[in-house]
Formats: sequence, structure tokens, C-alpha cells
Amino acid sequence: MRGRITSRFGARSTGREVLAGLDLTGRSVIVTGGAGGLGLETVRSLLAVGASVIVASRSAPAPGALDGFANWRHEPLDLASLSSVRDFARRWADAPLNCLINNAGVMRLPLSYTAEGFESHLAINHFGHHLLTLLLLPGLRRAAPSRVVQLSSGAHRRWPMDFDDLHFRSRPYDPSGAYGQSKTANALFAVEFSRRYGADGVTANAVMPGAVLDTSLMRHMTADEFAALEQQMKPIRKNLAEGAATTLWAASATELNGVGGLYLEDCAQALPGSTDRPGGVLPHALDPETAARLWEISARCVGAVA
Repeated sequence: MRGRITSRFGARSTGREVLAGLDLTGRSVIVTGGAGGLGLETVRSLLAVGASVIVASRSAPAPGALDGFANWRHEPLDLASLSSVRDFARRWADAPLNCLINNAGVMRLPLSYTAEGFESHLAINHFGHHLLTLLLLPGLRRAAPSRVVQLSSGAHRRWPMDFDDLHFRSRPYDPSGAYGQSKTANALFAVEFSRRYGADGVTANAVMPGAVLDTSLMRHMTADEFAALEQQMKPIRKNLAEGAATTLWAASATELNGVGGLYLEDCAQALPGSTDRPGGVLPHALDPETAARLWEISARCVGAVA
């Protein structure tokens, strides 16, 4: 039985430290939501070691955000629109893809639905990435061994999948619950994706980046809500450089060669968690039967065949 996977890095390591000494020249990486926040920090770190990066986002990086770096370009992608996801995938075609980092996300939105009728957190954070990853699978296979990195969150701990009402049609809407459920979905995707495609040399792992509050992800919180969160997360808060570390470790670590279906945090495989303390992963986010059920539902919802 495989033991817990750890590394020489930890909670205070930075993305640049994780990638130090690596040469990713010739490696192609797509980063969704790479125009700002953690995504932009991830893109910068990858470019600094030679990777070729596609910034997949609704808007391009701000002028000057990537000054001094070459080998990147912006491609428009709106994960709330399945047609936009398909358009992006058609432009990529089946070009080799070494790593797909599904970083984009939304949090604590007011109740809203996409054109397809999906609750927005689940649509953007999960369904859009589910479809995108499957459409890019030919390129991932061509570049195998290749990796998918799913950004999840500690918010998964209190929110398992509610298959009776995924889209809050009948239960009271809770923006924290909608976000948490979508982050559980991100982790479950990595479990089932790796079961299906790990033998092809394409693996997926979920990542908890840490309590990074300096991003636009918090823009839908009130001042009082943000202040409460800031106080709660003070002992484990990370800056952007630290927040990008586990993502970049998941994308590059030799310890993870051929390994998928894990939930990672602080540059290691997460320990079992609980609902009353930060850190760790709950069993419902790694349950293979739940992952398979979610996969089938997601594939039907997005019209994907896999």
C-alpha cells in the first residue's frame, strides 16, 4: 500500500522555490483564470522556467502584468458558457498539452443560473472545467505523461454533493454551500478522471492552495464577511507566491509521477480532515462511488461523451 506522499516543501514555500532548478522549455501549459490573482502568479512562475503558457480567461492580463516574459498568449474562455469552452477547445485542436491547470473559479455569488440552467458556482467551477478537460484530452494523451491540476478548497469540508438538488432549485440557497459543493466536485473529478485515464498516462490531482485572500475571488463578500474571514484565516493565511506553490508542485513534482486522484495541500498529500478545524480532506471528496456518479451526471449535463 502506498504511503502518504510528501515533499521537502511546505506551507510557506513559494511557487518559485518549488520550480527552482527545473527547465520546462518545450512544455505546454494551459492555465484557466490565468489573468489575475493566483492564476497570474502561477503563469509567471511557469514562464520563469521556460514553459509555454496559454492564459485562458475572459479578459487578457492587464497591460504590463507579464512584461519581461515571452512564450505566452491569451485565449478567450468563459467557463460559464459551454459554447465558449467548445470554441476554445476547437482552437487548441489536439496539439500536445503537458499540463492543464484548472485554476479559474468564482465564490459566494448571488443565486444565478447559466444559459444551460446550471447554478453558477457548479457551472463555472466544475461543469465548464469538466467539459474543457475532456475536449483537451487528445492533446493530453499526445503529451503523456501529462497532468491535470484541479483547484479545490477547504470549503469542501462542510459541503458534500447534494444529488437531490445540485442546483438549489428547492433547498434554500447558501452561497457558501454552493461554492463548497463545487469545490467538492473539483476533487471528485480528479478521482474519477485518474481512474479512467491514468493508464493512458494522464493523471489529475486536486489542490487546496491555502487561505489566499488577496484575490478577486472575495469580491462578492461584504466588508463584514471579509473581516470575519480574515480573522478566521489569520493563522494559515498565505500570500500569492505561497498560494501558487502546491499548484506548481502538483504540476511538476517527480513524487507525483503516475499518481492521480489525490487531494494535495502544503505541497503534500493532505491528511484526513474534519469539519471543525482547517486543513485536511474529508472522505466525501475522495469517495470513488460518488466521483463516478458525479461524472455520469456531469457528462450528461455538458453533452460530453467519455
